[in-house]
Amino acid sequence: MPPFAALVALYTLIFVLHVIVPGRWVAGYARDEVSGDRLVYRLNGPRVLAIVVGLYFAGGALGLFSWDYLYVHRWECMASASALGLVFTAAVVAGAPRRRGLAADLYLGRRADPQLLGGYVDAKMFLYLVGAAALQLNLLSYAAHHVMAYPGDPSPGVLVHVGLFSFFLWEYLFFEEVHLYTYDFVAERVGFKLGWGCLVFYPFFYAVGLGSAAALPNPGGAGLLPVWAGLFFVGWALARGANLQKFWFKTAPGRVAFGVLRPEAIEAGGRRVLVSGFWGLSRHINYLGEIVMATALTLCLGYPGEWAPWLYPLYYLALLVPRQIADDRRCAAKYGALWEEYRRRVRWRIVPGLY
Repeated sequence: MPPFAALVALYTLIFVLHVIVPGRWVAGYARDEVSGDRLVYRLNGPRVLAIVVGLYFAGGALGLFSWDYLYVHRWECMASASALGLVFTAAVVAGAPRRRGLAADLYLGRRADPQLLGGYVDAKMFLYLVGAAALQLNLLSYAAHHVMAYPGDPSPGVLVHVGLFSFFLWEYLFFEEVHLYTYDFVAERVGFKLGWGCLVFYPFFYAVGLGSAAALPNPGGAGLLPVWAGLFFVGWALARGANLQKFWFKTAPGRVAFGVLRPEAIEAGGRRVLVSGFWGLSRHINYLGEIVMATALTLCLGYPGEWAPWLYPLYYLALLVPRQIADDRRCAAKYGALWEEYRRRVRWRIVPGLY
């Protein structure tokens, strides 16, 4: 099958599975711009991902396609995804009320929370699902190419990298409800940045490290893999712990997070800001966790002198530092003096003691 047709078939399959696979309905934090009601989402990410991965293994075992098809045709698939991302951007922006200039609207989006089929499909949730599923298949295909190229001596670092990254993806979808309370769902609109980002950048750029290492031999240095895996889970604990603590604070304000972190908040005018636990370390400690995880994944590959694997953690720096500035600005407008008090109590933006 030609790469364009394969990519379209894959994205269509994920959409169909998202529609037909049973899911659960949950209320998020964002509100409808017209009615003011909390938006409701239908979540079935882990089930869809399990089916997609199962079909990949079944198809590979039956010889319907090569295990490394997505690696061999990665550039054609990325170009095909780019075309779909552009079509999606034009479609989701067209017909919506103008907010800024056309260029800004195309990039940042006009609609905050577009939903289809009477709310059965939420655009943001689907975009993150299709990005995660396609990234998972890319990781498996790239790793398959490496093992096929070096059957006698595959790099343990490649296998650990894929295992940790896969954990990251499955864990993300397992906690789908928690992410309904994060910046993307609360503050961003759907345009090129989010649409093209999830259809193209997420599944292909996030795999750039493995893509660059898949054709390289085993670099050795397996003894350091437990260290890099431990670093990964330190980052995961920061990111997931912070997001879970904030989620519980918003949904069950009196809950003691993880049985040890009692919620402490400052409040005024009916608004409350969490200042304890993870959120007492820095104002965006979860961003630090994301950067640490990306760094650990790069180090697992065993080529610290190569530039391509470092593009992934460098991207997080380029993304999250401006996002932290924008989020601080948004929170300052929303909370006013309360946010200024939080900034006084918690000086550090992302990295405690440094930034």
